[in-house]
Amino acid sequence: MDAVITVTHPLDPLSLTEIASAVALLREGRKLAPTVRFPIVRLEEPTKTDLAAHRLGGSLPRLAFILAMDISNGETFEGIVDLTSGEVTSYIRLPLDQLPYGQPPVMLCEFETVEGTVKSDPRWIAAVKKRGITDEDIPLIQIDPFSSGYFGREFEKGKRIVRAVSYWREDIRDNGYAHPIEGVVAVVDLIANRVVDLVDDEKIIPVPRKKRNYGRETFPETRPDLKPLHIVQPQGPSFTVDGWKVEWQNWSFRVGFTPREGLVLHELGIKDEGRLRPIVFRASVTEMVVPYADPTANHYWKSAFDAGEYGLGRLANSLELGCDCLGHIHYFDVPAADDLGQPFTMKNAICMHEEDYGILWKHYEFRNGIFEVRRSRRLVISFFATVGNYDYGFYWYLYQDGTIQLEAKLTGIIQTAAVATGETYPWGGMVDDNLGGPTHQHFFNARLHMDIDGGGNTVTEHDFVPRPWGEDNPYGNVFDTRTRVLKRELDSPALADGETGRYWKVSNPNIQNSVGKAPGYKIVVMPSPVMLAQPESTVAQRGGFAKKHIWVTAFDAREKYASGDYPNVHAGGDGLPSYVKQNREIDNADVVLWHSFGHTHVCKPEDFPIMPVEYAGFTLKPNGFFASNIAMDLPPEANGHSVDNRLSPDKIKDSSCCHT
Repeated sequence: MDAVITVTHPLDPLSLTEIASAVALLREGRKLAPTVRFPIVRLEEPTKTDLAAHRLGGSLPRLAFILAMDISNGETFEGIVDLTSGEVTSYIRLPLDQLPYGQPPVMLCEFETVEGTVKSDPRWIAAVKKRGITDEDIPLIQIDPFSSGYFGREFEKGKRIVRAVSYWREDIRDNGYAHPIEGVVAVVDLIANRVVDLVDDEKIIPVPRKKRNYGRETFPETRPDLKPLHIVQPQGPSFTVDGWKVEWQNWSFRVGFTPREGLVLHELGIKDEGRLRPIVFRASVTEMVVPYADPTANHYWKSAFDAGEYGLGRLANSLELGCDCLGHIHYFDVPAADDLGQPFTMKNAICMHEEDYGILWKHYEFRNGIFEVRRSRRLVISFFATVGNYDYGFYWYLYQDGTIQLEAKLTGIIQTAAVATGETYPWGGMVDDNLGGPTHQHFFNARLHMDIDGGGNTVTEHDFVPRPWGEDNPYGNVFDTRTRVLKRELDSPALADGETGRYWKVSNPNIQNSVGKAPGYKIVVMPSPVMLAQPESTVAQRGGFAKKHIWVTAFDAREKYASGDYPNVHAGGDGLPSYVKQNREIDNADVVLWHSFGHTHVCKPEDFPIMPVEYAGFTLKPNGFFASNIAMDLPPEANGHSVDNRLSPDKIKDSSCCHT
């Protein structure tokens, strides 16, 4: 889809023209200096209430949110530009020099300057030379600027800093993560463009020199027996696309995209008996944090908030046909702004396609010979972001039975630690000679602004519990469902429990379904850890959302992100733990369901040089939302391109997925 598409709906992302206009209006209206940069430019989205009024004929201004930072002094402002009137309606300075501090996300232009700053520092040069690095090596050394965390040190308070770690490379295409320079960490002030602190550990560990490259030239001999596997849709896909709006198999939704979250789904609903029933008003991943469990100099501070400190949307990949997505693909190009506020197009940033997903329903009735089977098909809407060493895919799946799923795919390259010959690595797993991988965790948080059948929604928590022996359980086989209504926000923070099969249901108590109950959807959580760092640690204070699996808040347009607005170099305490302290009523209200999920990664040799995909996610399943299985009307046709490998092609016949 062309990124210059005409805006047709209030939720459409800013167009290229709108981005240029918004930045120009702010520059001119506030007489901005040439040193001002723009870490975030996005649509200031209308709320559910705004859109309801708009549908009744009310006017709705087109607003742009712009974060403007002067790189000469670090001063940062949040601006709102009204594109309809051509005015700057708000321009507020952020008090980032005061507790609890915080900073805008790290920009690409800053990444580019850090290498020169570090390599020109004489203390850093002396430190790496202690570890066998020569003057000839320095030009090819890889410098990774890493979001710094926060520990209350003077050079952190109100400062815009990154911590930089280094990797030796003999050639520009070498995998630097195979050669960490252990015990040397430079703290770079991005405003002053200088190293303000240098860690030079007394223990000298030699740099691992064994190459572990992954470019295709490293593996010239590939598997010769892999035959092509083609996904063919000769009549095209079953979905339709109108600008940013998509319809498929009774589903309807709008695609959105922000610099921080990346892919957003708006107004997700499904047609049932001829009417469109809303389910989720807005769905996105607002944050992810990766805390490390190694207390040594190179690693203890690592706790990247990949959305809030970098921007998943800003780091989205340009997806390649036939590689990232297979089949009949619809790509969405995304209009974006660079650090200077200049509009550009992120080509193929979002991929959408259909894929087979096995059996949806089936029964073989031997008594009368009726055999019916229907295959499941799902719609996939996805994007990938590369944040330093890791690559993350975010896949929303819609199913023909009304199920919604989010799956995060984790791949890329692990962080590494140099290990001296003859020693073991105590903080993770060995992945190669002299090379360890620190144990760490990945936590995502999905924000689901629920809208079950419109109106107020209620969240209930359910556990399966055994019923005691008694007259009503004479055989000991009965178990019950224990239900708890979440009435206020502080009722909501909770952990999943596999032993009791705990789940949460979002329902609309103002409507009755076909059996006299409230229609709803339940969230099915995957086995998922919580953050294991001590509660008083700075990473736990900054990423408190990862201490619980479920949170529920009353909708507030200002509460957009699980970790708060600016987690970068932030002292902590913001985000979900702060939101729920207000203890607002959430029973039969406009509610937001937040789900934290993730993966604990103990590194192993199979994770290197690039780790195979790990999966994490959750599912939303209809629970009393429909009167019956809505996928009963799927056609029974067999796939005409399937082949019995025992038969020659001339013996293949068209058939149906049923026998009567």
